[in-house]
Amino acid sequence: MPPLITTNFITLFLIVIFIFTFSATSQDSDLETDCTNKWIHIRHLPPQFNLDLLSNCSEYPLFDNFCPYLPNHGLGQKTHNKSHSWYRTDPFMLELVFHRRMLEYPCLTSDPSHANAIYVPYYGGIDSLRYLFGPEVNSSFQHGLELYDFLVHVDSPNIWSRNYGHDHFLVMARPAWDFSQPLYNDPIVFGTSFLELPEFYNVTALTLEGRAYPWQEQAIPYPTSFHPPNLAFFESWVNRVRRSRRNTLMLFAGGGGISANPNIRRSIRLECENVTSMSANGTGYQKLCEFVDCSNGICEHDPIRFMKPMLQSSFCLQPPGDTPSRRSTFDGILAGCIPVFFEDLSAKKQYGWHLPEEKYEEFSVTIPKEDVVFKGLKVFDVLTSIPRAQVRRMREKVLEMMPRVMYRKHGSSLGLRSKKDAFDIAIEGTLERIKSRLQEVAAQ
Repeated sequence: MPPLITTNFITLFLIVIFIFTFSATSQDSDLETDCTNKWIHIRHLPPQFNLDLLSNCSEYPLFDNFCPYLPNHGLGQKTHNKSHSWYRTDPFMLELVFHRRMLEYPCLTSDPSHANAIYVPYYGGIDSLRYLFGPEVNSSFQHGLELYDFLVHVDSPNIWSRNYGHDHFLVMARPAWDFSQPLYNDPIVFGTSFLELPEFYNVTALTLEGRAYPWQEQAIPYPTSFHPPNLAFFESWVNRVRRSRRNTLMLFAGGGGISANPNIRRSIRLECENVTSMSANGTGYQKLCEFVDCSNGICEHDPIRFMKPMLQSSFCLQPPGDTPSRRSTFDGILAGCIPVFFEDLSAKKQYGWHLPEEKYEEFSVTIPKEDVVFKGLKVFDVLTSIPRAQVRRMREKVLEMMPRVMYRKHGSSLGLRSKKDAFDIAIEGTLERIKSRLQEVAAQ
């Protein structure tokens, strides 16, 4: 992306921030009766902590040139010119998407003492790139220290000291593992130490994936490419998903699995190759397995590659990769494709706010990866043993979950805003978590 486009984008974002901040300040009293226990104050950060970071979008060749993914406030470019709901969204731009949505949150207050939570619009994942892929890789233990100094010592220290960060939250659009390097690790390993800093122990961090035993972080859904602007476009997509003919039993869209070492992705690819040569007679499907090769990131910004096959499949296999969770889980849900998990950390122990743990048996299948890799259990046998009537019920539950995992477009219609999306649920969960934390502190 030419520098001029990036500059124009940042300028536009600044204008939007000014307009919405002014609007929120002037409307505080009008919304008070509707916003009990929901008030949020946005900390005013210097651009070095957010917008200035976007001007370096092409400076991390080992990561990617993320300039093309900045338009539309982080949603990216449209998949095609006439598209209204589909974008080439990069999940690592969630910090921008969330920031833009926060600016139209109806219960903003300019008075931090009146707030139930404090939002810090810090682009922590983008800022981490200089430590993960840039020249400061050997200083990754310093990630976040400048921000802490600003919050605590420079900008209205009383905002922080009132609850010592317990009421603060931010978004970090990477897995929490990337911010969990032990302080002063020798030798340095991949990651920064942001979540290991005692200074931030009290802050709630919304991440794309949480650790097994999180304290600071809470996982929220990866952004997909679907961001409808109004209820009509959303309902049109739901109807298409509901009408779609599921001619394929199971689908795996991803990479990996080519190593000779035993692992779940290798087992899935081998099984998929084997069952494709079998007759589908008697199963009710024309095809038993489809593999969409997404190696080397070729699917990341091209939803057309995998959404159509997902629409035609009953089950979408979601094996863990480098980390347990996958963006593909949410792509599949938006396609009405029943997710098949192979470990609880892939979703069940991650996204409790958005996909309640007690609901998993209603909309998903879990097959322990150890049984597949080491005990010879066939995914095909498990899925074909599920009665078709139960499959239909599960798909309807998947459709019910759809609004909960999508991020609707900023500035969307009033009708669509009546459906809680991933952002709305993340805010509700954050407010409840902070309320609980503050009650615990007060009781000590």
